[in-house]
Amino acid sequence: MENWFTIDAIDSRTRILSEYRHWEETHCYLVCGVERALLIDTGLGIRDISAEVRKLTDLPVAAVATHVHWDHIGGHRCYPDFYAHAAELDWLNGGFPLSRETIREMVLDRCDPPEDFRIEDYEMFQGTPTRLLRDGESIGLGGRTLEVLHTPGHSPGHMCFWEAETGYLFTGDLVYQGELFAYYPSTDPAAYLASMERVAALPARRVFPGHHSLEIRPEILARIRDAFRGLQAQGKLRHGAGRFQYGDFGIWV
Repeated sequence: MENWFTIDAIDSRTRILSEYRHWEETHCYLVCGVERALLIDTGLGIRDISAEVRKLTDLPVAAVATHVHWDHIGGHRCYPDFYAHAAELDWLNGGFPLSRETIREMVLDRCDPPEDFRIEDYEMFQGTPTRLLRDGESIGLGGRTLEVLHTPGHSPGHMCFWEAETGYLFTGDLVYQGELFAYYPSTDPAAYLASMERVAALPARRVFPGHHSLEIRPEILARIRDAFRGLQAQGKLRHGAGRFQYGDFGIWV
């Protein structure tokens, strides 16, 4: 089988599974405790991520999506034990605001798929979570604990995951180097700013984004927050205001 996933180690108990052959360069994170493991996002679903995960751990694995967009839940079909936020339950039950055809076009956009990949077989994951997560809840893995942070803005139920002991912050699509999307009808630019205020206040030592470069430092949290603050001060923190560039990231509202 062609190599689809690129595997990197954060430490002996934490791995990154990246999909660099699609332009979005989606990253998923396997966080292992003593008793079980958590897979934060499951990627595009072009290849079976669970086959790679099984090579990395023998622990039982639950999946969680930072948010219910097609490029973060593609491998959820392999994980009957998965968690989600209540604000996006409708998207897991046929209510996602993009058509099957549009999603399939996005899957193939600037992609180098495996030779045997059939886009006509691609479906956005649908299912019922085994656990609904709330802001401030903890996910215990045995010797490791992640705190759930409800960080809406990019999507209604977007979540970041914070491990205080290591200072690891898994940011999904809230923070990455590249253009940050807050222009869809399902986004909320004001909520995005509130979420950035919250994560920028954390004593993060490492930031792990949902897309693009992994060479990302915690100082970007304050810079993105300040950019959103600036748009608010200018009366531009609203849908339709435009696209704004700030060096290694941009904001589209």
